[in-house]
Amino acid sequence: MSKGVKVKRLVVAVTAILLMHSPSAFAEQKGKSVKAEKVSAIKCSPTKAAGHTPPSVAPADKLLKRFPRTFTFATNCGNIVVTTVGAKAPITITQLATLARGGFFNNTLCHRLTTQGLYVLQCGDPTATGGGGPNFTYRDENLPAEGLNNYPAGTVAMANSGPGTNGSQFFLVFADTTLSANYTIWGTITQGLEIVKAIAKAGVKGGGADGAPNQPISINRVTVSNN
Repeated sequence: MSKGVKVKRLVVAVTAILLMHSPSAFAEQKGKSVKAEKVSAIKCSPTKAAGHTPPSVAPADKLLKRFPRTFTFATNCGNIVVTTVGAKAPITITQLATLARGGFFNNTLCHRLTTQGLYVLQCGDPTATGGGGPNFTYRDENLPAEGLNNYPAGTVAMANSGPGTNGSQFFLVFADTTLSANYTIWGTITQGLEIVKAIAKAGVKGGGADGAPNQPISINRVTVSNN
């Protein structure tokens, strides 16, 4: 799937289930009242964000001399702060900072929520279709080892459609997830993970386990900080 997250399924012979951590808080639906309570608790405001043509932001032609420490995503549901891996993913951090400072992520919807098999909220596509991005791509970096729960809760990683196709889309992991080791890890959520969990608890629009979040969440703006 273009710009989608590809799951590596590990089959356990005895149990014949996916070898993934699936807490009951996310795997089971516990009723509309609980969902409403969670969404209310994070105080989401209505958003006017909608899919739109990506703004033109030129790629950085050289690496930053000093890598940002944090990206703060101001959303209609509160701030999500990502502490970066810095020099472990220098190209990724440089290009994401360039996009953020150029307003690329402003007023964009997090377009995809997956709550079964893997546990992620995907953002960073101005078109909100899953196929949008900037007019450039760059290589993978800081890939994890293969193995169980190699993308633990709080991980922030790039989405892609194959090796070397990183652009602007990224995913926020809200529960331990097992994936093929193909997605650049560039940060960890250090504030606001409860927001992502609450969006997940509200479920997918129209039911199911993969699609637009039932509770819309938009990135209003991004602050990149070296402090």
